[in-house]
Amino acid sequence: MKIWKSQPYSVSAQELGNYIQDYLKPHEDCQKQIDQTVSTICDILNQLRKVQRVAKGGSYCRETVLKGDSDGTFVLFLGDFKQFQDQKKSQRNLSKISSILECSLPKKELPGKTQIQRTQDGLVIKVSTEQQRISFQVVTAFNALGPDENPSPQVYRDLKSSLDKTKAIPGEFAVCFTELQQKFFSNLPRKLKDLILLVKHWYQKCQEKRPELSWLPPYALELLTIYAWEQGCKEEDFNIAEGIRTILKLVKKKDQLCIYWTVYYNFEDETVCNILLNQLQSERPMILDPTDPTNKVSGDKQCWKLLKEEAQNWLTCPRLDNELSWPSWDVLPSPLFAIWDHLLDKFIKDSLQPEEFFLVEINTAVKAICTFLTEKCFQHSPTKIQIVQGGSIAKGTSLKTGSNGHLIVFHDSLKSYTFQKNECCEIMEEIYKQLKAYENFEVKFKISKWEASRMLSFSLESTVLKESVDFDVLPAFNALGQWNSDATPNPEVYVELIELYKSSDTQWGDFSPCFTLLQQKFIRPWPAKLKDLIRLVKHWYKQCEKKLKERDTLPPKYALELLTVYAWEQGSGTEDFDTAEGFRTVLELVTQCQQLCIFWTVNYNFEDETLRNFLLSQIQKTRPVILDPAEPTGDVGGGDRWCWPLLAKEAKEWLLSLCFRAGTENPVQPWKVLVRVI
Repeated sequence: MKIWKSQPYSVSAQELGNYIQDYLKPHEDCQKQIDQTVSTICDILNQLRKVQRVAKGGSYCRETVLKGDSDGTFVLFLGDFKQFQDQKKSQRNLSKISSILECSLPKKELPGKTQIQRTQDGLVIKVSTEQQRISFQVVTAFNALGPDENPSPQVYRDLKSSLDKTKAIPGEFAVCFTELQQKFFSNLPRKLKDLILLVKHWYQKCQEKRPELSWLPPYALELLTIYAWEQGCKEEDFNIAEGIRTILKLVKKKDQLCIYWTVYYNFEDETVCNILLNQLQSERPMILDPTDPTNKVSGDKQCWKLLKEEAQNWLTCPRLDNELSWPSWDVLPSPLFAIWDHLLDKFIKDSLQPEEFFLVEINTAVKAICTFLTEKCFQHSPTKIQIVQGGSIAKGTSLKTGSNGHLIVFHDSLKSYTFQKNECCEIMEEIYKQLKAYENFEVKFKISKWEASRMLSFSLESTVLKESVDFDVLPAFNALGQWNSDATPNPEVYVELIELYKSSDTQWGDFSPCFTLLQQKFIRPWPAKLKDLIRLVKHWYKQCEKKLKERDTLPPKYALELLTVYAWEQGSGTEDFDTAEGFRTVLELVTQCQQLCIFWTVNYNFEDETLRNFLLSQIQKTRPVILDPAEPTGDVGGGDRWCWPLLAKEAKEWLLSLCFRAGTENPVQPWKVLVRVI
């Protein structure tokens, strides 16, 4: 086995995985001996009178035990505790428990050594082998969960009431939720727990230099690590170096850290909601125990200041700072829900707007691809092609990460909508062959999807910044022809489309690429601040996607973009507006989705008879109706085709967020926007 230096920053990025396995994880044999000894101790404790069951807690139960010294907890749930406050009298039984253990343990043949210590704080059982030592604090607790797997809101209401009555320290009853804590950690991949070991080891080394850091509970750093992984990666197999770099960067942003989960409690119950909102408004850093909303585990603010300095030291270590394999995940230090209204513009600028350098990189690459496709792809064919860029990049509404773009290929052979429907696969095959062999630009290029379908996808990733864009290549019929951008399209363009739409199995959006230029013309002139509001709404939508299991049934992002434009047109119309007011207006409209009927008449209207009849039929459909301003068959609202009620429920909950609280006396108000009812 390799001999490692103890300092983690002396290890190269490529060797971190081996370093954890060899230097930080307990030996398998030692762990087995500890486990067998712990199991025997639990058997003895479970036989004690009034003990309903025993739970194991601390690093031991979370499987984040470091080699050497570590911590654990034995939680004894007593049957005579009927409420949380009974627990405050609890330690009277520990002396008797100590005597029973001292009598029973010597009679057992245990693979590990045990030592029982009565301390001023209670009772400690030390379990050790030659290379491993775990100190288990023994505590008694109220059985708050009972037989239920997950707590009901009533459990947390009772918890809040007990804290108020007893003037207990918030988090004092957190041991009651030890089994939930174990459950929270049990589903995490082993490699994430290995990353936690690395973070805790780094923290130990920081403590050796600065003893005052002992006021920061390691549990806070464990939760910070989980948050970083969930928000930035969520893959079982990931790069350890990227993970640790992400966490250190988050430590540097300590004054913005706000971390919480809604796995076992949420905003639906009024009492729990108020507890949560009070926590979200507390001083940063704020890290909340996912099992107990009263338990803020982030510790002493001064410790974070020292830890920030240590994080900076490691991040700027010459050996690691120069390693190209050390990018980091894109993780925000605070979720949007916990951003104050007056900080929204800064949040958009710092966290959502793409870097200018990145946009220049991508545009250069896209131009090179377009030139290649135009000049080389069909050079042995008499046909000509024209390429138009679409999507959020072209409209100026792209996000820093996860944005999309379209390359619309107008091919001469696609002489009508029907031709597009029937013949685009052959064109896509040729484009695929050519793109596969082309890599002549300063960004990473990867073809990500090709299944002999009507669409080809590839991604462009910056070689410098951790940002990327997914592009779809879509062959399309040039329905607008030599269209003058200052003119309204000829109604015949839409009449032919409507006739095809009525007479075939054409789906909404099939021919949306034909009208990409009109979509760009519609959104591109809007003020920069409106585009930033669109970015904010799209970011909110992405948060909902992450949370909701039924995300595949959510309405398309384009529907939310159009809804945002409508809210601004009807409610503000000014270039400089209050972002929080605009955001609230959009969410209020989402909650009223079953009444929405939104359309524009900038490219088509009611003058042509065919168009008029079709538009009247469209706007009489099941709500919500949101018509694509570029083409009338595109109802992106979709009525009951999409699961708007799910999004509406999320929007209603988000109205509680700090984004709209502007002080409790004067919450942010939405613009006055009429919901069309026709």
